[in-house]
Amino acid sequence: MFNKRIVTALLALLLFGRGNFSAAAETPAAQVIQQVQDAATGQLQREAEANGWLAPKFDVNVVRGSRPLASCAGAVTVKPVDTRQPTRMRFDAICPAAAPDGWRYEFVVRALVSAEVLVAALDIPANQVLAADDVMLQRHDISGIADSVNDVQAVLGLRGKRTLRSGDVLRLGVLAQPDMIKRGQAVRIVAKREQIEVSMAGEALDNGARGAVVRVRNANGTVIQARVKAAGLVEPADMPSTQSPD
Repeated sequence: MFNKRIVTALLALLLFGRGNFSAAAETPAAQVIQQVQDAATGQLQREAEANGWLAPKFDVNVVRGSRPLASCAGAVTVKPVDTRQPTRMRFDAICPAAAPDGWRYEFVVRALVSAEVLVAALDIPANQVLAADDVMLQRHDISGIADSVNDVQAVLGLRGKRTLRSGDVLRLGVLAQPDMIKRGQAVRIVAKREQIEVSMAGEALDNGARGAVVRVRNANGTVIQARVKAAGLVEPADMPSTQSPD
């Protein structure tokens, strides 16, 4: 049996050039919930692509407030409000003001995000340089971790700023370049401009990784600021940085 309202609307369209299809465009409350969930999932998928997450999985839960959610006579638009934390994202669902009883409803969305990330394969003492056997890929909840890593090559040669326990997620914030010079070590200070290079012996007064600025006492006894270029090699910090030798 034909829907009388749709038939009437079609006849009006033929006779007068316009018709009322508001019934067909109505958005029920359950569909609004699904739209918010889809919007949150899409947001997480874009973040996964931007951050290079490996095999990400999402568990998305839309939290309804105490205020009753009504259906909308028109099409509902869902817009992100705050998506910085997957565990507490906020979205606005908007029923247009042109529709009868238009409304705006804010939803909280809580998501659990997991992905394949690098973890410590064994206990690793602080400052030990990482090798391939020290790490492995493992699925882990990264909902609250913004700096996880999944590329082994990206961590080889780095050191942990603290002791890493077996199973700990490797985070860029707890990894650092190893020190290339040590306090008290003899270093060579090199100043180079175009084809002219001069060098002088010195003594490091600080530990420093590649690119770090440390204090160095030169052969004249003057303490200068120098940039670490390689093991045992520094250049005056006020010189333009040059490419480090491998």
